[in-house]
This record gives sequence, structure tokens and C-alpha cells, in this order.
Amino acid sequence: MSMFSSSELKEHPPRERILLTAHKLFYSDGIRATGIDRVIAESGVAKVTFYRYFPSKNELIQAYLTYRHERWMDWFTGALSRHSERHPGIGALVPALREWFDDEGFRGCAFINSVVELGVAQPEVVVIARKHKARMTDAIAALLPASDADSVTAHAVALAIDGAVVQAQYLQSSEAALISVEHLLRSIQRSQFAPLSQN
Repeated sequence: MSMFSSSELKEHPPRERILLTAHKLFYSDGIRATGIDRVIAESGVAKVTFYRYFPSKNELIQAYLTYRHERWMDWFTGALSRHSERHPGIGALVPALREWFDDEGFRGCAFINSVVELGVAQPEVVVIARKHKARMTDAIAALLPASDADSVTAHAVALAIDGAVVQAQYLQSSEAALISVEHLLRSIQRSQFAPLSQN
């Protein structure tokens, strides 16, 4: 999940340079704290070029979140796949999260952050965030055995992950959050193999 370096940035055409610069700045410093002039300066494009591709900051914000969603989901599904050999099923979630939390650029969940910053003023941000969380929950559900409870369980795990992300962000330490998630996942795994009660 590391960001592009400035040398790599120069290799991209103008629109991508703007979007990648916005991605870096919006995620690391916040959307409200990052002005358009800074995005223009750091992306190395002319102001007229910027507004040709993004007539308003709102459009850039939506493009940023869409890009972040695609990039994060590619990372997340890839990380689950990488860790699934040693940690099958939902067991792959903790090492995947540790990989994310330990990244030097980790600043929490871009979608939680953006809703906190802009949700009331920009309802379209909430729409994108909801779609992102639904896709994340679907990826978690795919790790669970087929059962009627999968949807509820997947949502419970997704909620625990969101809480862990927030805690890791504000405590600047991920271990306690990861231990809590692991405890929940082990409880779920034990319940999957528990015998059915006889009524």
C-alpha cells in the first residue's frame, strides 16, 4: 500500500499525476487540509490542465475515493490470498491486517476518514464509502463456510475490523487491535466446528 515516489509520478500522464498526488495528500494529510493549489504544485501540472480533468475539488475527491477503493480491494484480496496457505479461511485476516497496519504510510481507513470529514456536506462520499464497505464484507464472507449465518458473521467481522483500524490509527499501535480481532476470529472458528445443540 505504499505511495508512488516522485520519480515514478513523472512517468504518468497529467490526469494520473493529479489523481496519484491527490491520493497521497488526501490520505496522508486529510481532504479538507489539502488545497487544490497544493495538488497542482505537487503533481507538476498547469492550473488549466488540472481544471480540464477535474472542474471542481468535489470531482477530484470522488475520483480519489474510487481509485482508493479499487487499489485497496486489489491489495486486500491479494493479501488474503497470500496469507491463506498458512492461515486458511478467516485466519488470513489478521496477517493481512498486520501487513496494512505496519505500512509506514498507514493513516487508517480512507473511507471512514472521508465520511467523518465530509459526510454531511457531500453525501456522494457516503455512497462511495458504503459501496466500499459492502465489497470488503463480501471478501470476508468468501472466507467463511457456506451457511445461513454467513451474512451476519461477515458483517460482525467487518465491524470488528473497522474498529481495529480506528484503534490502530489513534493509538499508533496495532498489536492490541489485532489481538482483539484474532480473539473474535478464533471464537467464530470454534463455533463453526461446535456440535449442533439437540432441542
